[in-house]
Amino acid sequence: MACGTLYIVSTPIGNMEDITYRAVRLLGEVDLIAAEDTRRTRKLLTHFGIQAAVTSCFEQNEAVKGRYLVEKLKAGDSVALVSDAGTPAISDPGYVLVKLALDSDVPVVSVPGVSALVAVLSVSALSLASFTFRGFVPAAKGKRRDYLLEMKGREETYVMYEAARRLQTTLKELSELVGECDVVVGREMTKIHEEVIRGDVETVIGVLAGRVLKGEVTLVVRTRPVSRQQGELKGEIEALLKSGVRLKEVVRALSREFDIPGSELYKEALKVQELIRGG
Repeated sequence: MACGTLYIVSTPIGNMEDITYRAVRLLGEVDLIAAEDTRRTRKLLTHFGIQAAVTSCFEQNEAVKGRYLVEKLKAGDSVALVSDAGTPAISDPGYVLVKLALDSDVPVVSVPGVSALVAVLSVSALSLASFTFRGFVPAAKGKRRDYLLEMKGREETYVMYEAARRLQTTLKELSELVGECDVVVGREMTKIHEEVIRGDVETVIGVLAGRVLKGEVTLVVRTRPVSRQQGELKGEIEALLKSGVRLKEVVRALSREFDIPGSELYKEALKVQELIRGG
């Protein structure tokens, strides 16, 4: 018996009209739909008049449920994988199941559609010859600061997801650690309260000041090249160390920005650290 096919199906991130004809057809044809949240998926299916068998497949059960789904696929059943919104496996469950299916020689087919990161990038007006997707911004302060500092000293476009309630904090730390950069904030994309804010980081911080934000946020950052003089190095090291950045992260960021070997910069950073502790 031939294997069934695993379809990776993109679903709307807000506006129901963004689903493709192909996705609607396949969701109505497959033997089983594996959903990140069965309640949300049933609302989608009801909207399009689709009656289908649905089972859960989320981060915490994906390894176990994945093996079950692969057995169904090997027995000839077709399965569609959907996340709560957007494209599965893009900062959503899906990677484990896809790998299990491919390891078992089960055909895996993409049914592409909307994605929040592509939606915001397309209207960002920033250079997109290349860009780096960095997933979710860490919630823990130390990890978040290290995450942001990795963008320092580069000229690149980065796209990431952030919780609305932490956005203003993240932007302030971005300004503090990375410096001048261009920012695009896409909030509630394709939904009724869709909002896109563009500008340099300080301008966007000002626009958002005093607001209580809700919803889902996609953040795009275009860092700027900075011409640094060697004489500024000590001040940069001191400022970062005093702000709580770990020594090794200071060395990694500034060696790139000042184009200095890490071993050389590490010695200088140790001296500055000792002066701070002694002061």
